[in-house]
Amino acid sequence: MAENQDGQDKSEDPTEKKKSESRKKGQVTRSKELTTLFMLIASIVGIMYFSKDMIEAITAIMRNNFSVERDVLFHSEELFIHFKGELSLMLKALIPLFILMVITAILSSALLGGFNFSGDAINPKPGKMNPIKGLKKIFGTNGLIELIKSILKIMIMGSIAVYFLWAAKNEIYGLSEEPFPGAFIHSMELISWQFLLVSLAMIIVAMIDVPYQIWSNTKQLKMTKQEVKDESKNSDGNPEMKGRIRQKQREIAMQRMMGDVPKADVIITNPTHFAVALQYDPDGSGAPIMLAKGADLVAMQIRNVAQAHEIPIMEIPPLSRAIYYSVEIGDEIPAGLYVAVAQVLAYIFQLKSGEVDESKQPDMADLPIPTEYQR
Repeated sequence: MAENQDGQDKSEDPTEKKKSESRKKGQVTRSKELTTLFMLIASIVGIMYFSKDMIEAITAIMRNNFSVERDVLFHSEELFIHFKGELSLMLKALIPLFILMVITAILSSALLGGFNFSGDAINPKPGKMNPIKGLKKIFGTNGLIELIKSILKIMIMGSIAVYFLWAAKNEIYGLSEEPFPGAFIHSMELISWQFLLVSLAMIIVAMIDVPYQIWSNTKQLKMTKQEVKDESKNSDGNPEMKGRIRQKQREIAMQRMMGDVPKADVIITNPTHFAVALQYDPDGSGAPIMLAKGADLVAMQIRNVAQAHEIPIMEIPPLSRAIYYSVEIGDEIPAGLYVAVAQVLAYIFQLKSGEVDESKQPDMADLPIPTEYQR
């Protein structure tokens, strides 16, 4: 099992952040053997498809160069113009093949790790030029595996190439007896078939190399349990700091809520365990709103603020519990509690207008509270 410099086992799978950082550094899964396989296949397809144009271009070049006039050979400017035309003719025949090879190289290399360009990977680093690290790569596990793959490729591809040459020896010998254009076309066909068989051998090597490269890259990205904890801490924040932030947020919310209590029309209590502050705008179109609520010490603070601002406090335990558990701060009273709250507010507004005396508070112990709101 892999270990880091502190001797801890890298037993944890890499996180998404670790994978993202490795991609930025250019560390992605790549298989040279897979790229080689597709490059061979593309070269074969290109030779087969563009062979006619290439043969015509080569034939024209050979015909023109074997019939160059003497004056041209001894005149540098004329000779340059002559070969410039021949070079242009050859490039026109080879450029499609080159384009095919470039596209294949780009797409095949991106099959495993996807498209990824990293400036960090091409930056010169002293560690990359360290000869000791280079020797470790050569004589280490990866170097041994690369050596085994190279030997395997040579054995498989060499055996197939030798077998093909042996099987096609009569055709190869017969090329010397064929006329030039036909012999050239025939030789191109033989080369294409040999490349095809060799590339088929590369399938075996690629099937071995691809899983190994995926496993090797994942192994290099493995993390220790401490690294996972540190990353989680850095990503999510220090738990102690997060706790202090949450505490501060609660304090700010509490201050804001207490600042809204003086705006309330009435405080309904349990009387000591719960307290809720309600506000109602008779000219508005909405239902009464709960400005604040609290239990125990918070309820006591709400009552103290209410007394300081001479806000009416009514002890109605069933209604205070119903509102406390069913309404959030800033929300309207639910429809099921409209009747009960309306009776309380009606008394409060009569009290403010002087229509009733505070000493004649009606008995509100039996307010209509639906079963689903009773606590």
